[in-house]
Amino acid sequence: MPLKDFLLVCLIAGLCGLAVTAAGMVALRCAGRRPVAVALGASSVVTVAAMAAGTLGVAQAMFLSAHDLTVMMAVCAVAAVLAIGAAAVLGRPVVADVRALQQAAHGLGSASADDDDAYRPPPRPSAIAELADLSFELERTSARLREARARERAVEQSRRELIAWISHDLRTPLAGLRAMAESLEDGVAADPARYHRRIRVEVDRLSGMVDDLFELSRIQAGALQLSVSRVSLYDLVGDALAGTEVLARSRAVRLEDSGIAAVPVHVDSKEMSRALTNLLVNAIRHTPSDGTVAVGVERLADDHVLVTVTDACGGIPEDDLPRVFDTGWRGSHARTPGPDGGAGLGLAIVRGIVEAHRGTVDVVNVGGGCRFEMRLPA
Repeated sequence: MPLKDFLLVCLIAGLCGLAVTAAGMVALRCAGRRPVAVALGASSVVTVAAMAAGTLGVAQAMFLSAHDLTVMMAVCAVAAVLAIGAAAVLGRPVVADVRALQQAAHGLGSASADDDDAYRPPPRPSAIAELADLSFELERTSARLREARARERAVEQSRRELIAWISHDLRTPLAGLRAMAESLEDGVAADPARYHRRIRVEVDRLSGMVDDLFELSRIQAGALQLSVSRVSLYDLVGDALAGTEVLARSRAVRLEDSGIAAVPVHVDSKEMSRALTNLLVNAIRHTPSDGTVAVGVERLADDHVLVTVTDACGGIPEDDLPRVFDTGWRGSHARTPGPDGGAGLGLAIVRGIVEAHRGTVDVVNVGGGCRFEMRLPA
């Protein structure tokens, strides 16, 4: 065939196929939203129709006889039917996979905070790589949502317990302050100086509770701004021991140094001192008279520093160990703390400060007590 005729045949076939393809695209665009089955079927029909139009256009241009043209049209029709049927058979698994993913995504989106099992993954993996990847991402998203819901429920439960405990703890000293103020106002106080001292103690206690609440709210809101500098843990622990010595003497508790290495760390000295003081105060309050609270600092092989505070509290029940650092937890169902007790926020603040420094804090039972372990990156 001469080159000129060959190019003419290609041009006629291309124009006929392009015309049919353009018409099909316009029709699909006008149809708007459509199911994936309709989209796949329309794509196969338009493809086969474009091929058949190009073939018939070339046959007309070649001036075939009526018999040959009829045979050509019959061949195109049979080929078109077979091609569309094959496309329908091959497209059914794709449609089924898409519908299964649609149902799974619907269950994922309609899951409530109390329903962690609303997501149902497809019964079988898809043979289409993109759909299989989408199914995997949906499963990962479902797992992350379950974890987020569990954390949300835990935080909500802690918040409710905290509100109940704080309400009780505030009501008790406020009632005492009101009674003492009324006695002083009416002039019936037998020892006004003692009342004044007691009022000062209760006000200091309330101020401490408010400070703890403010600190915890900053931690939970992610608003804790750290001013990191290079300091020695030996100095930080020494300051914390000096600050809690009076409380330890008042309770006849001994503070011991079980080996404090002068390890430099990059921390916020103010916040880390607060965390260390909270650990020591907690240990002193739960150690009986004539008991010992030991503090140790050592550098670990994995470029971390371990700070330990060991008390003589007698140990914590294994079921309660995971809750030790929860907000408001006190290890007892009694809601009223001792005269120098806090609101159950100290250890929660410790965890928040340590995690803000990319560290971890844990507690384990040891002989006669428990040991709090604070790991910080060196």
